[in-house]
Amino acid sequence: MSETFDLLLKGGTVVNQDGERRADLGVRAGRVAAIGDLGAASAGEVVDCAGLHLLPGVIDTQVHFREPGATHKEDLETGSRAAVLGGVTAVFEMPNTNPLTVTPEALADKLARAKGRMHCDHAFFVGGTHDNARDVAELERLPGAAGIKIFMGSSTGSLLVSDDVGVGEILKRTRRRVSVHSEDEPRLSERKGERVAGDPSSHPVWRDAEAALKCTRRLTTIAREHGAKVHVLHISTAEEMRYLADFKDVATVETTPHHLTLGSDAYARLGTRAQMNPPVRDDAHRAGIWWGLHQGVVDVLGSDHAPHTLEEKAKTYPDSPSGMTGVQTLVPIMLDHVAAGRLSLARFVDLTSAGPARIFGIATKGRLAVGYDADVTVVDLKRRETITNGWIGSRSQWTPYDGVSVQGWPVGTILRGRRVMWESEILAPGTGEPVRFIDTLRS
Repeated sequence: MSETFDLLLKGGTVVNQDGERRADLGVRAGRVAAIGDLGAASAGEVVDCAGLHLLPGVIDTQVHFREPGATHKEDLETGSRAAVLGGVTAVFEMPNTNPLTVTPEALADKLARAKGRMHCDHAFFVGGTHDNARDVAELERLPGAAGIKIFMGSSTGSLLVSDDVGVGEILKRTRRRVSVHSEDEPRLSERKGERVAGDPSSHPVWRDAEAALKCTRRLTTIAREHGAKVHVLHISTAEEMRYLADFKDVATVETTPHHLTLGSDAYARLGTRAQMNPPVRDDAHRAGIWWGLHQGVVDVLGSDHAPHTLEEKAKTYPDSPSGMTGVQTLVPIMLDHVAAGRLSLARFVDLTSAGPARIFGIATKGRLAVGYDADVTVVDLKRRETITNGWIGSRSQWTPYDGVSVQGWPVGTILRGRRVMWESEILAPGTGEPVRFIDTLRS
């Protein structure tokens, strides 16, 4: 008797724990039910995937979707629309909204706002502060919480925890991995005079490599003292990458597509559109980040999608805000690096699905395997396209990669067995659900 599936993806190249092989993938009740030769099977929906690669759903563990508080830049619907247009099936969203996500009530509000509106699965970080340090053990275990996020460098209001004692008060109470923006706030304050009005290329002079390395040294010392697990976000310096290679017992590492792609000429080409924190730096630092990726020091890629309107970005530096879009371009930009031979497809999968699942303890995601959520990023590795502002689904409607030609393109986004995007068309309303974590599963 032939098997019956809800969805059958036929004839694609499946990339999973077996490597790459041509196979069919059958989905039942939102989970992967079978992988192999399923030619005798029937299904409610059959999709011809010949010539395409089926990757485990891409998980972007750092986005800023601006809701509540700054929805003129982005909101949960538009940000998640951009995500699935780019092949991303799940996101972790950051707490520097207004109000800040620092209480159970603020987290519950975000989850309620996401229901029926977000196109991808989602979790929300809770900001660690001086005021809620005693409560982080409970906050990090709330349903829908990605964990605790600490800003050791400039951020919004009480989210800044720049002192070692304050960071320690948080880390000594956590059991899940804590994500950290690591820039030394005292050094940033001391060096504000290095900013040159009208010259965004002075941004990495102000927020120099020493500010990043100094803070990361402090962070790893505190983490070891308290036996805490930390995740150091958006590494931008060669020195940090080599330093963190000796701290894999306590620290995992993220880098971003823009720190791997943009270099010395970024400010001349893009002006304030290249401005972000920590900064895009010169080609020597970019080479150091690639070294960390090739040596396995880097655990995940996050986009650090942080949109502002073009009007805001057009302000004269340093009055211009830091941040750029990125969730929609993560897949095509990195697949172009795959096409150029700078990393393997297997390493890309490790950085964007298996890696996030491993270090954050995500339940039933990160692999194409029987019993796992049928989250699939369908890509055409041979397809050549040009990224344009017009393709961007973000409310801000711009990308630093406008006009950049790439090889490798997200053809489809499948979320728990449902096609939510195919050929740049949104096919379903917001069906995203909260991501579940092994450390916080409840019966």
